[in-house]
Amino acid sequence: MEVEGLKALAAGLCMGLGAWGPAIAEGYVGGQALKAIGRNPEAGDKISGLVFVLMAVCESTGIYALVVSLIILFT
Repeated sequence: MEVEGLKALAAGLCMGLGAWGPAIAEGYVGGQALKAIGRNPEAGDKISGLVFVLMAVCESTGIYALVVSLIILFT
């Protein structure tokens, strides 16, 4: 294989695996938040605010994977 082909393969693999983890984590965070709100509806406002922060932290891992895959692809 040529170098460009290997770069594309590595970038695709990096983004594929890098997006899998945050997707699982965001689903878990959302599910646990809904479970907590179901158990204690009065705490829903506080939990909702925390969920947005936790989702952003989970999503940052996917963004890091995107940056690494772009570095692999264009260097």
